[in-house]
Amino acid sequence: MLDTHTRVPVAEYDACPVTGIVRRMGERWTLLVLSLLARRAYRFNELHRAIEGISQRMLTRTLRTLEADGLVERTVFPTVPPSVEYRLSPSGAALMDSLAPLIDWAVTNSGR
Repeated sequence: MLDTHTRVPVAEYDACPVTGIVRRMGERWTLLVLSLLARRAYRFNELHRAIEGISQRMLTRTLRTLEADGLVERTVFPTVPPSVEYRLSPSGAALMDSLAPLIDWAVTNSGR
């Protein structure tokens, strides 16, 4: 535990993996996309229709970021035109399992 006179260097804070995941979860569409993908796999257009107010560009960006983070897997099927499906990776599923108590707490305490 830090005492009141200890300063945390900015570089140390920025390098902390907890800081990174909290920032990622704080992005506007991340939790909603992950929550939907926790239920089942989605094709891009299906996911786009399921999220009111998200642009195709923003959904693409969110999915690419989550894929780069290893939280989402993207599968391209060799159809004409190609179809793409997104699902949680094992790491993404583990993250959602870890977030479940926080989600439950937020729902329980949202009226306060």
